Formats: sequence, C-alpha cells, structure tokens
Amino acid sequence: MNEKGSAEEGSAVGLNSPPTMSSLPLPPVELLADPAALRESYAGAEPFPHVVIDNLFPAPVLAAVLADFPQPDEIPWQRFDSPTEKKLGYTFRSPLKERLRGFLFEMSTPPVLQFLEALTGIEGLIPDPYFGGAGPHQILPGGFLKVHVDFNWHPLLKLDRRLNLIVYLNHDWCEEYGGHIELWDREMGACVRRVLPVFNRTIVFSTTDTSFHGHPAPLACPPGRSRKSVSFYYYTNGRPEAERSAPHDTIFRKIHSRDW
Repeated sequence: MNEKGSAEEGSAVGLNSPPTMSSLPLPPVELLADPAALRESYAGAEPFPHVVIDNLFPAPVLAAVLADFPQPDEIPWQRFDSPTEKKLGYTFRSPLKERLRGFLFEMSTPPVLQFLEALTGIEGLIPDPYFGGAGPHQILPGGFLKVHVDFNWHPLLKLDRRLNLIVYLNHDWCEEYGGHIELWDREMGACVRRVLPVFNRTIVFSTTDTSFHGHPAPLACPPGRSRKSVSFYYYTNGRPEAERSAPHDTIFRKIHSRDW
C-alpha cells in the first residue's frame, strides 16, 4: 500500500479499527547525545564549526516523521528550478501531517535550544515560527543545490541567522546515489568534508558568510526515490562583530574544478 493510501485510512480510524502507522502519535522527542562532549570538536571542526551526529533521535521518532513526509505531488511545495538549485522546499502555508508538524514544533522547544546552545556556545537561540527556507525538503533524481552561503538576516523577525540543523531521512542510501552535503573552505578552493544523507544522520553547523556548503552534484538515486531531509534554522538578536555584514540573500559560488 502506498503512503497516501495509508494516510487516508489513518484519517478514518474508528473505534473498532486497528491503529495504522499514520494514526499513531509522535513518540517523545529526545536528543541522544551529550552536547558538552561534542562542543570542543564542534568548535574546532574544519572548514567551519560543525558536527555530524548519527542516531541523535530515537528511531521511532524519525520513522513517524518519515511516514508523514509528503510525497512530491502531495502538498503545494515551493518548487525551485534554476541553474543554482533544483529542489522542493516547504512553505508554512502548506499543510503537513500531524507527526511531521509535531516534529517541527518539538525542534523549536527550550530543551532543543538548550542542547544547541551547549553544543555551539551560541547563547540566546531563537527558532523561526515561519520556517522561512526551512522545514521538509525533497530533491528528486537529477536535482541539486549548488554551493552557497545562506541568507544572514530574517527580514520579518529582524534577527541574525546563526545556526543550521539538518536531519536526513533516507533509508538504504547508497554512496553512488550521491546527495552528499559538501562543506567547502572559505576560499572555495576545496571540499573539506562530504556527508552522506543517511537515515537518522544530523548535521549542525554555524551560519556565517564563509560557511560554504551545498549538494552540487545532480542526484543519482533511482526513479521513485528522493533525498528527504528536515531543516531547522536558528537565530539570535545580534552576532559577534567579526561575523557582521550587510543583510544578504543566499549567495551561490561557482565550482571551477568540476564539469557540473
């Protein structure tokens, strides 16, 4: 049975109907790592502060999130199709199923903010209730996101963007499918780290004008599959003077050493 069929059955569960996966509540969201133990490696990571954490969430939590993850034709995705990005993004006006919506809420709560503050040393983190540019993302075969630095200012909340957290939801994801997030040095001379987007792998990294990253190679997964992730962006009221720059949108950078 396809995911859409399961969701329709789940919405019609009666007193005598057995619960389906889509009718069950979101399990408790816990973060299964010690942020203090990771803080030094986060701060010293190259090419910019970051950490990759496997199994940060209980597996049943992300299984529920994945079960509620929308198909490419299920919601009004924000569709990007340009030389710099080809992907599906979320807009807060698009309806989401209950457990995915609950996961977005949970990742904006004080325990998560305190975890991230202890991990990164960035105090006073503020979530974005509008999920501008964040939320569920999906890339279909042939899609990509060229290397870039992120927008640095929330025009509505008037806050500085400081931190990205991305959770990957891809079971049985082979190396040859690609979809790695690549972290590049500040001169755009070399990719320093490539991270395969496998299920229950999370990357957290500081957002500055030199945190170049992306998924530049066209996705090579089989038809019918996609690269699924959920992104969260966190802000502060102000940032260190050394990181300040004029407000800007996403800035893409060309990679000269590759054919694509």
